[in-house]
Amino acid sequence: MSGDNGCLYIVATPIGNLKDITLRALDTLREVDTIACEDTRHTLKLLNAYSISKRLLSCRSGNEEKAAERIISILREGKNVAYASDAGTPGVSDPGSRLVRMVRDAGFDIVPMPGPSAFAALVSVGAFAGKAVIFEGFLSPKPGKRRKRLKELLERQDAVVIYESPFRIIKLLTDIADLFPDREILIGREMTKIHEEFLEGTANEVLEILNNREKVKGEFSVLVSGKKKS
Repeated sequence: MSGDNGCLYIVATPIGNLKDITLRALDTLREVDTIACEDTRHTLKLLNAYSISKRLLSCRSGNEEKAAERIISILREGKNVAYASDAGTPGVSDPGSRLVRMVRDAGFDIVPMPGPSAFAALVSVGAFAGKAVIFEGFLSPKPGKRRKRLKELLERQDAVVIYESPFRIIKLLTDIADLFPDREILIGREMTKIHEEFLEGTANEVLEILNNREKVKGEFSVLVSGKKKS
C-alpha cells in the first residue's frame, strides 16, 4: 500500500464465478480504507463471500464525476481507495475512465489490479480470433446507428468482440446475418456462471438455436470473424 499519499487501485472482479478473483485483488480489498463500486449491493456479495468489511462508496456512470471528487478528498487524507465495477475490469465497457482521469489529474497514483474480463475469456476460446481483435463493447440500441457501426466494423479483416443484452441479441444476430451471412460467430453466454454456454456457427445458425428457445436469457459476448482477404 501507498505511504503518505493516497493511492487508487483499479480492481478487476469476477464476471460470474466468485472464485475467479485474484489473490492480489483480495489483499488489496482487505487493505484499502474505502472501496468505491459501481453498485454497492453487487460488490457487497463479493466482499461477504470473503469476509471483507469496508466502507463502501457508490461510483457509477450516473454519478462518476461527483464520486471522483469524494474519492480525491479521501486520497488527500493519505488514505487508499479501491474501485470495482460490477463485473470484469473497470473502464472496459464499465464506469471507471472518468474516475481515473480525474484522480490522475489530481496528482495521485493509480495502480491496476488485472483479472477477469469477458473480452479476454471469449477470445481465449475463439479459434478464429487471429492476431488482432477489435473490442467494441456495447453497440448503440438505436437500430440505424447499430447497423451502420456494425457494417463499419465488419468491413475490416480483424475479428470483433461485441457485448449484448438478452433483449437485443436477436436483433444483433439478425443484422449480422443480413449484412455478412458467411461470418463465423462464437457467442459466450453467462460465462463462468452455472449456465455457461458457447454457441458457434454462422449468424443464421446461432439465430436458429436462440429462436427455438422459449426465452433468451443471460449476458452475451459475441466474437465475429473478420473479413477474409480477397
